[in-house]
Amino acid sequence: MKATGKYESIFIINATLDAETIEKTVNRFKTLVEENGTLDSIEEWGKRRLAYPIDDMNEGYYVLMKFTAPTDFPAELDRIYNITDAIIRSLIIVEEKSK
Repeated sequence: MKATGKYESIFIINATLDAETIEKTVNRFKTLVEENGTLDSIEEWGKRRLAYPIDDMNEGYYVLMKFTAPTDFPAELDRIYNITDAIIRSLIIVEEKSK
């Protein structure tokens, strides 16, 4: 059995995109987590002001996911965040390690 861990990930979607594109992006990552682990919760915080401008944008669409997955999955998730044009920032945190 593979080692698993509990993770928390926040990602910020470009808020200038239309609602349909934002929804598709959220669903894409939700599905990706469900296929590779267990999605514990997902919270869409919606449009919020960024702490500082990113690529001349002042707002982003924030999404927080909590999930349990094999320890090698967060690196793959991070890679996909980085190659997805709609994502302007992302962060993955290990909540706790479990066996």
